[in-house]
Amino acid sequence: MGTDGPSGERTRNRELWSIVNAQFTDADAVARWDEDAITWGLFRIPEADLDLLGDLRGARVAEIGAGTAYFSAWLARAGAEPVALDLSGAQLATAQRCQHDTGIRFPLIEADGAVLPLASGAFDLVVSEYGAGPWCDPRRWLPEAARILRPGGRLVFLTNSVLAGLCVPADAGFAGERLLRPQRDLFPITWPEGGTEHHPGHGDWIRLLRAAGFRVEALHELYPPDDAPTHEYYDIVTADWARSWPAEDLWVAVRDDA
Repeated sequence: MGTDGPSGERTRNRELWSIVNAQFTDADAVARWDEDAITWGLFRIPEADLDLLGDLRGARVAEIGAGTAYFSAWLARAGAEPVALDLSGAQLATAQRCQHDTGIRFPLIEADGAVLPLASGAFDLVVSEYGAGPWCDPRRWLPEAARILRPGGRLVFLTNSVLAGLCVPADAGFAGERLLRPQRDLFPITWPEGGTEHHPGHGDWIRLLRAAGFRVEALHELYPPDDAPTHEYYDIVTADWARSWPAEDLWVAVRDDA
C-alpha cells in the first residue's frame, strides 16, 4: 500500500472518496457499467472520436484509481482483460456489487497507485480517468505505471487542466474567469473538503513522464460538444466555461526502452 507521507495525504483521500461513494447509489454505478461506448471525462468525449486506446481485444490493461471501475467494465466489454485498482475499499465494494449485477468480471484490487501489487512488464496498457492523475503524486505513480508496462506499452490518463485549477475558488465551486492562485500552489493543493490533489504544469508533466521512462506521444486538451450540459455532480467547471478554456488534459505516453 505504500507509506502515507508526512501530510497523511493517502488517509485523507481515502476518507474523502468513502464519503463521495456514499453519495451515489448502486443504481448510479450500474448505469455507468451498462454503457456500451467508452467515453472520457466530465463531458463524455467518445473514445471513437479520439482513438487513443487502439485495438483492445486481448489487451492486458491496468486501471489505476478505478473508483467504481466502470471504465474497466467498458474495457472488458471491448474485449480487454482489465485489472481495476483503487485506494478506496468503499468504491471497490460498489464495483463488486456492480460485477454481481452485470455479470462482468475482472480483478478488483485495493492499492495505492504509488505501490502497485502487479508484476513488472505484465501489461499492454495503463489507463486512469481522473484516478491517479490528480489524486496520487506523479513522482510516485508514474514510475510504477512504467514498471508494470511491457516495452512499448502505453499510458493514457485524464486529469484536470492546470487552468481549471487556477480558476476554481478557494472555497470550491465552479471555475471563474480570473486566475485565483499561483500555478506552483497546485502541486500539491489541499481543498477545503480535505482532498489533496496534484496538478503539475505541462512542462512538469513532460519532465516527470520522461524521468519515469515515457515518451510523450500526445496531449489532448478536451472541450465539450456544443450541446453538452454541465456535469450533474461535480462542481468544477460549467459547460460554458469549458467551451472557452480546456477543463481536462488527456495525456498519451509510451514506455520508451530505446
